[in-house]
Amino acid sequence: MRAALTAELPEEIVLHAEEDLRPFECDGLSAYRRLPMLAVLPSTIEQVQAVLRICYAHDTPVVARGAGTGLSGGALPLESGVLLSLAKFNRILDIDTANRRATVQPGVRNLAISQAVDHLGLYYAPDPSSQIACSIGGNVAENSGGVHCLKYGLTTNNIIQIEIVTIEGERLTIGSPALDSPGYDLLALMTGSEGLLGVIVEVVVKLLPKPELAQCALIAFDDVRKAGNAVAEIIKAGIVPAGLEMLDHPAILATEEFVHAGYPTDAAAILLCEIDGTEGEVADDMARVREVVESSGATDIRISRDDVERALFWAGRKAAFPAMGRISPDYYCMDGTIPRRALADVLIGIGELSEQYGQRVANVFHAGDGNLHPLILYDANQPGELENTEAFGGAICRLCLEYGGTITGEHGVGVEKIDQMCVQFPSAELTQFHAVKAAFDAKTLLNPDKAVPTLHRCAEFGAMHVHHGQLPHPELERL
Repeated sequence: MRAALTAELPEEIVLHAEEDLRPFECDGLSAYRRLPMLAVLPSTIEQVQAVLRICYAHDTPVVARGAGTGLSGGALPLESGVLLSLAKFNRILDIDTANRRATVQPGVRNLAISQAVDHLGLYYAPDPSSQIACSIGGNVAENSGGVHCLKYGLTTNNIIQIEIVTIEGERLTIGSPALDSPGYDLLALMTGSEGLLGVIVEVVVKLLPKPELAQCALIAFDDVRKAGNAVAEIIKAGIVPAGLEMLDHPAILATEEFVHAGYPTDAAAILLCEIDGTEGEVADDMARVREVVESSGATDIRISRDDVERALFWAGRKAAFPAMGRISPDYYCMDGTIPRRALADVLIGIGELSEQYGQRVANVFHAGDGNLHPLILYDANQPGELENTEAFGGAICRLCLEYGGTITGEHGVGVEKIDQMCVQFPSAELTQFHAVKAAFDAKTLLNPDKAVPTLHRCAEFGAMHVHHGQLPHPELERL
């Protein structure tokens, strides 16, 4: 493979020495590590096409990688495959103010888009906590969210067109600059496809005008159930906050010690509720929020007095994940989604699981859209703790399903939750997922063994669904 690649590409972009490959051994889910056979760092779309064409001809798997901030092992390389890094694709190609859109390469950092158009009074809405580092190509591959996605939508709602390269090296345009595209909505299919269908090489994103005013309310509760119910009541009242986040007591303590954002450390939970719009809209909605949360049992309500204080409130939430490094050697960041009405019940259930598995957990999540991020604290140096943590994480996924939710909201499945896919989906649906995969990648060379489990794997996991007393696909060996 090295000879085949260097025959068409500059030798210096094909990495093969262990010290050169080591930086690619994992993504943000560092519990799982592998060295790729080779890594390639192209700088042009033609070079990407060449890499994929060569890999296709040699039946060699390819894993595309952006900034490596993913939390589900989606960019975990294969020992027998090529790691394709898009890090050099880091240019903003065009800013179209008339149509409020920007054309960017996949390696452009999420925050860099908003920074580039700030002087124009515009910004890019989806804002993952890792936005200072994560790249837009990875955001599309995982359909990333963020604290402001309650009002403005996930990545899928904020892009209008992408260009991809297929495993055979063909360059395709998906989506359209028009309000709608003819035919099937392939752009929605590609968003969140976790690198299984094609390699993203260009993205056209929507830009929004910055609101006239934004205020954030920090709301404390002495009971988790009251906080969870308040979230549902805010939405029920017809208020659509720009962001509505929640932290439980362990997360509050760790974050306050790290950031000093002024969080009340005696609270059982806090909500961060941001309202944006015109001055009049913000004043009216914030008054209604205050009324709702007071009726829900809030013990303390603080409204940001200026942008500096608002940024400080959000700084705590944005730094909640790294804050865990102060209290635990390792943490395992889960990602599940539930109906808002089930927030309190699921949080209480996670607390019960914490006692059952004997491990601490801190909860930080996008409360407004029910996207949970339980952080399981553990020490990878202690034998058996990672395995226990994985079991705990699987139990949280099953808990989300019991309340009508899903096993992931924005982090993706990757390798982390692939077994839980067997629990969420019956075999007929998994078969359809594989059919979609085969339509784009018949040889299954793009990011194989990620996101969608094989039926054989589900049988081994013991999670095949039984219909009318008969297991599907009886020809599969059962372990």
